[in-house]
Amino acid sequence: MAYRGSQRFVRRIRPTRFGAGRRGGAGILRLLPVAAFAIYFLWFYASNREEVPLTGRMQLVDMSQEQEMALGLQSYREILSQERVVGQGEAVDAVRGVGQRIAAVSEDPGFNWEFNLIDSEQVNAFALPGGKVAIYSGILPVAANIDGLAVIMGHEIAHAIARHGAERMAHQKLVQFGSMAAGMAVSDMDMQTRRMVMGALGAGAQVGILLPFSRSHESEADYMGLIFVARACFDPREAPLLWQRMGEASGGKSTAEFMSTHPSHETRIRQFEEWMPAALEVRERHCSR
Repeated sequence: MAYRGSQRFVRRIRPTRFGAGRRGGAGILRLLPVAAFAIYFLWFYASNREEVPLTGRMQLVDMSQEQEMALGLQSYREILSQERVVGQGEAVDAVRGVGQRIAAVSEDPGFNWEFNLIDSEQVNAFALPGGKVAIYSGILPVAANIDGLAVIMGHEIAHAIARHGAERMAHQKLVQFGSMAAGMAVSDMDMQTRRMVMGALGAGAQVGILLPFSRSHESEADYMGLIFVARACFDPREAPLLWQRMGEASGGKSTAEFMSTHPSHETRIRQFEEWMPAALEVRERHCSR
């Protein structure tokens, strides 16, 4: 009797235990992609760290400089083929002369520098990996003088030297892999809930990771560019004045800083003023002879 009673007891509880095991196993399986991503992240971060010249910051870069330069050259050629590139003239000579002068005193890793002027009303400039820089003619009135132009070009040269483009690609890769892992972890949710969760994660990654890194890159390029400008014997004191003019050119309109890829004009002016004593000391040391 005891034996048969035990058998009946086992039969009664067996389905319950089996169901709980399935639910627990499914929960563990859902967490596996997240755990795998965490392990990958730790390996990726430890294996792909480099030091930014001048600032000493450790950055995350997972491609060789040769790969980065090839991508930069390809993109540069594509952009220039779609724009009106100014071939000659006083403004072109100024852009190329200032660029070469700053690159010569920078932490140049051996780039094949190119500086071009694009005929456009855009108040903008950009740098691509490998030392490919372009200035839009619309920014020249805001630059106002040769020192203002030097501040703009020093900033763009710094972006290339600091490998910010490659670093952004590494960050985006991690965010993409993290999103894939999260998507697998919530795959058993209903469609509406899954969309809400993934939307929240995407917004969090953008506001909490990608945008802050972008702003930090801009500030790092501002600092490095200011030091390069001082080394090249331009006047670094033009930097905060340039950003005052940038603010005036934008009509005072700006996106809230936490939602922007760039620091606000006010933040940049304040930072330049903080860095100015060091920049002037560098200029005195390099240019007093």
